Amino acid sequence: MKSIKMRLGFITCLILLGWSYEEAYAESIWTSKCSSYGEIKPNQNPAFQHLNCLLTNAALEAKIPPEVVKAVASKENGAWKQFDENGEPVISKDNGIGIMQITNQLGYDQEKLKYDINYNIKVGVEILSDMYGRKDLPKIKGTGREIIENWYFPIMAYNGTKPSNSPIYQSSGLKNIDAYQEKVFAFIEKDSYINNTKLGQFPFNTADFEYDPNSSKNIYFKKMEYTLTNQMHTTAYQFQIGDKVEITENTVNLRSQPSTSSVAKTIANNTTLTIDGNFLYDQSLTSINQFVWYPVKTQDQKLAGYISSAYITKKLDVPAVKVMWGKTELKLGQTGKVTILSNTNLVKMESNGSLSTVRTLKKGEEYRVYSFNSNLGGLYGVGGGNYIQNSANIKYETPSKSKLALLSQ
Repeated sequence: MKSIKMRLGFITCLILLGWSYEEAYAESIWTSKCSSYGEIKPNQNPAFQHLNCLLTNAALEAKIPPEVVKAVASKENGAWKQFDENGEPVISKDNGIGIMQITNQLGYDQEKLKYDINYNIKVGVEILSDMYGRKDLPKIKGTGREIIENWYFPIMAYNGTKPSNSPIYQSSGLKNIDAYQEKVFAFIEKDSYINNTKLGQFPFNTADFEYDPNSSKNIYFKKMEYTLTNQMHTTAYQFQIGDKVEITENTVNLRSQPSTSSVAKTIANNTTLTIDGNFLYDQSLTSINQFVWYPVKTQDQKLAGYISSAYITKKLDVPAVKVMWGKTELKLGQTGKVTILSNTNLVKMESNGSLSTVRTLKKGEEYRVYSFNSNLGGLYGVGGGNYIQNSANIKYETPSKSKLALLSQ
């Protein structure tokens, strides 16, 4: 009974504070993943890696690539500070509050935005997620929330879809590198990829946007879907134990501990590694590294250690080469094919050596041949114990050397 009363009392307090039980429970899930860093002290900024953990898990909970949320926090509040040196909430000239610089959001508790770091992060992530759901913003064709580039316009909307954030200058068509979302993408490249990776570029045209550059009215987006021809990027925070990953740099350091200050061994580009555990944050609490560390091992298991998420990408299985030969696909183990010139029978050899008809094969059909039996004038084995008897009704061919070479690639 005591535990029930305590639980009800806790819920009542939350309701009195204007915070629903569902909201509290949802927040407690992702914040609890950072409990090893201890409690956040009032009016004090947590260690950088504690904040790294909070931003990462808030993003993952909202199904946003953590690279995106961290870069927005960096653009809004470069040092990830909720409080200044006097313990007062960081508030910008335009009244942006805290780490995520929440502005003009009267639907949220303004005092909690100032003094509750978890709440400030939660609200910022929630607003960003809402921007992704807007129907008046363009998207990349055939992609979803997991693609970093698909957050280009939601990031813009987080700051405002104003003419100053137009992706290109209307007068010249040149890229607007001062646009808010461009600066956020630059932070992703610098901090999450250590300048090792360039994000995919949109093929923008001045006709895509309608706005008055001298007005404060929002941009009207005339093109709602884009196709990117260069590589797009998924978050590096979804690797699972057993996943195969490849090195993206010419040489990178495999560390003995999750820290850039630990002992390192050099491994080469395109080395395949196996993820050996969940990602970890830098063991130095004050480290300003935004990436995370994955425990990995080499394929031969001779080397093991930690590698930065900035330098790995998922190794994709090479799709099997599909080699077409006429109407059918050439398969390994196939010795030839039979083309039916006139209707003929598919036959089966009985135990006494006689042939029985299975069904009629139609003119123009093609069948793979895997074996040849010289009995009864010649029988081409087409699998399943079935044969096509050699006759003027069929044409037998063997694959060319060039076809076989393609199959062996």
